[in-house]
Amino acid sequence: MSKGKFALGALVGAVAGVLAGILAAPKSGDKTRAELKDKVNDIKGDVTDKADKVTARASEIATDAKVAAEKAAKEVKKEANDLKSRTERAIEGAKKGFNSKK
Repeated sequence: MSKGKFALGALVGAVAGVLAGILAAPKSGDKTRAELKDKVNDIKGDVTDKADKVTARASEIATDAKVAAEKAAKEVKKEANDLKSRTERAIEGAKKGFNSKK
């Protein structure tokens, strides 16, 4: 099971537990609704904070990946240009050698 699915399951379980506890408590309807509203707002705040952190981390990872890809592309381009240059020199050398034997 992935960590994300486990975390989601734990969150759903926690919410269900809180709701069951509140609904089973011997309180008036107004107090129960007020308490439910407070708990929902607390959970909403926690989820929003965690979502913001995940979004920020995903942005960091994307930026790091982009930088790494750009670096790799530059290195590949440099290697390709070097190989092209060496190949051209080898061809010129072969041409000179072929022409000097004539």
